[in-house]
Amino acid sequence: MSMFACLVAGRLVQTDIQQADETHFVCQIPNSETVNHVVIFMTGVVPFPEGTGGAVHFGFASPTGVNWHYIGFISNEKPSAIFKISGLKQDSNPVMNSFMGGMAPVSGNVSQIGISVEPLSQIMQQTPVSQAQASKTDSVTQYTTKLLENFYNFASSFAIKQSEMTPQPNVSFIPSTVLEQWYQNFSRKLQQDPNFWKK
Repeated sequence: MSMFACLVAGRLVQTDIQQADETHFVCQIPNSETVNHVVIFMTGVVPFPEGTGGAVHFGFASPTGVNWHYIGFISNEKPSAIFKISGLKQDSNPVMNSFMGGMAPVSGNVSQIGISVEPLSQIMQQTPVSQAQASKTDSVTQYTTKLLENFYNFASSFAIKQSEMTPQPNVSFIPSTVLEQWYQNFSRKLQQDPNFWKK
């Protein structure tokens, strides 16, 4: 079993990652035009040697050969990562033009994921292409906003005017204006800092 695996949404997990040499691995991604994100992860069979990790690259065919982009890394401490690869083919300035010379020819709608085992100190000095980082902030913000809207709409549906209330001594009531004020404050904080709730 391979040290690494690749997962494309809607497809079977790919464990057929080929080892080109002692420190380089490659996985073919057929019909890559239809792929937005890939997940690269360690299978747990073999850990990285101490102090090393896997620099992950995305490669695609071009008239001059295989163009490679550095998109991020995995390590023993970070054994999986999700990368956005849609749109990288339109980037005419790959961070890296050569990854083992292409290792395997690619053409048409087939791309490659390459993993290079390198010292973590060297990997940390590399800058991945910005488009490859899957946006966690956007998804968290969208989820939280939808959650707030759903809660606010649900709670507001029970709002009644004071004249419509029947006395219920054992029931506490909160004015809907308090709920609205809380919703607006929370939304404002979320827009300023999507991670404020972690503090």
